Amino acid sequence: MAAPKKGRRPAGGQSRPGRALALILIAMVALTGGMFWSGHTTPRLGIDLAGGTSITLKAKAEPGQKSAVNETNMNTAVGIIERRVNGLGVSEAEVQTQGDENIIVNIPRGTNEKQAREQVGTTAQLYFRPVLAAMPQAAPSAETSGTPTPTPSASGATAGEGSATPTATASTQGRALTEALKAPSPTATASASTSPSVQPEATGTPQATPTPDAATTALEQKFTALNCLDPKQRAAAGQGVKSTEPIVACGEDAPGAWSKYLLGPAEVDGKDVDDAKGVFDQQRGMWIVTMDFTDGGSKKFQSITSKLSQQADPQNRFAIVLDGEVVSAPSVRQTLSASAEISGNFNQQSAQDLGNILSYGALPLTFQTQSVDTVTAALGGDQLEAGLIAGAIGLGLVILYLVVYYRGLSLIAILSLGVSALLTYVLMALLGPAIGFALNLPAVCGAIVAIGITADSFIVYFERIRDELREGRSLRPAVERAWPRARRTILVSDFVSFLAAAVLFIVTVGKVQGFAFTLGLTTLLDIVVVFFFTKPVMTLLARTSFFGNGHPWSGLDPKRLGAKPPLRRTRRATPVATPVDPKEA
Repeated sequence: MAAPKKGRRPAGGQSRPGRALALILIAMVALTGGMFWSGHTTPRLGIDLAGGTSITLKAKAEPGQKSAVNETNMNTAVGIIERRVNGLGVSEAEVQTQGDENIIVNIPRGTNEKQAREQVGTTAQLYFRPVLAAMPQAAPSAETSGTPTPTPSASGATAGEGSATPTATASTQGRALTEALKAPSPTATASASTSPSVQPEATGTPQATPTPDAATTALEQKFTALNCLDPKQRAAAGQGVKSTEPIVACGEDAPGAWSKYLLGPAEVDGKDVDDAKGVFDQQRGMWIVTMDFTDGGSKKFQSITSKLSQQADPQNRFAIVLDGEVVSAPSVRQTLSASAEISGNFNQQSAQDLGNILSYGALPLTFQTQSVDTVTAALGGDQLEAGLIAGAIGLGLVILYLVVYYRGLSLIAILSLGVSALLTYVLMALLGPAIGFALNLPAVCGAIVAIGITADSFIVYFERIRDELREGRSLRPAVERAWPRARRTILVSDFVSFLAAAVLFIVTVGKVQGFAFTLGLTTLLDIVVVFFFTKPVMTLLARTSFFGNGHPWSGLDPKRLGAKPPLRRTRRATPVATPVDPKEA
């Protein structure tokens, strides 16, 4: 009989199970250490478990757009608000429409919740308008010295030296308005239309179209009457006017110090901004917002700055107007094209917030905040407690079934479930700050469903081993021969579960994605645990006398399984000749 070749292992065999166990042990220690090192030792919770804020926004059309509140614009607004909130790192935020005019925003309690509340309804309509006239207004407590308050310029220098003063502004603004209404704006691009004349409100008596002088007088009176120190007038200034019309607006120069502006038609708008971000200017020691324009925006900006640089102050300045308020009004000394910056009274948070808003675009509609409600976690906590009780009962029943039916093998199953639970918890805690994953009630349901998927993999492997024992093989060969068949079945089953979870994650939105994500994650972990823990442990225990000899409580007793007697070859007895005694012969 030929001797077996050295180094040959049985089909499906695993010669060194200790390597796989060491590998998964190292992974568990590394992940657990990373969890404690990061400081995030618990998973991030969704709004249904942690509480938070629910904001109801009502849409209204922009001036001149009577049918702007439609499904397309509402869906666009939902996408922009969602990107803004997610850009702040707020996890599990929900943005969805309700009816035809309302948008519901649910923000879970946690990091940047306050910033998200401030940004969700900000329209972020950005325009670059040429300055026709400017007048600083000091706070009432400040002594009037006749010196105008400086305003920021593009290069960091102040523009106060050449700004119009209260005594010299009236004639300057009148001339600027007259020029603006008689002809195209001095800074208009080749594609820009001429500045339209102001139309009167409809009345019962027909009226003639006002002359430029009448329009100039109306705007001049509006500009003169504007008091930017009054919050009500300040909020109303710059609102309800088309981008193609001149406006009056307010801008804050310093805390308590404002300037009022008379601005021409918009030359560049926020749609021409490709990217924006808040950065700290080391040279000037201040926070600014830098902007990069699109190709079309660069041409427009180059045209406006080229013509503004040839004007005298304040007509050499352009106002950056955000939602009707002048954020900055820098002066232009040279032609600019590809990029620009917004400087003003920014701190780190306000600069980064404005950059975030401008990066994701302006909302196509104006929104009014209808309600801001605080959502408590009491209801979600009760549901979570009920879900955890149900999960504990289900887990207890699974363990009871394993103990009764598989006896000693249930120890392997319980240890494997423990390893899977530990890996699931650690990964959920790490994925919170990494990708914004938040644990909600559907995600908890997905984790509970995963208990059955994981237990099913153990049962498949155990039954394959028992089948081999019923064929009359001993335990150690049965463990190795059963593995290839069980492995194939486990992989096919987990692939189907993962595919279902992936499809569910792609085609759904909101909380259902939490269920799909958790189900897919635990399915992948099931494969890892079975390959790197369950199989190696089974290989090692098969070498012990308790399992190897088929103890009645091992769950692998050949008699209880109805195993066939082992097939053994018997040698034929060779007849031996009996010597004959000569005497008997």
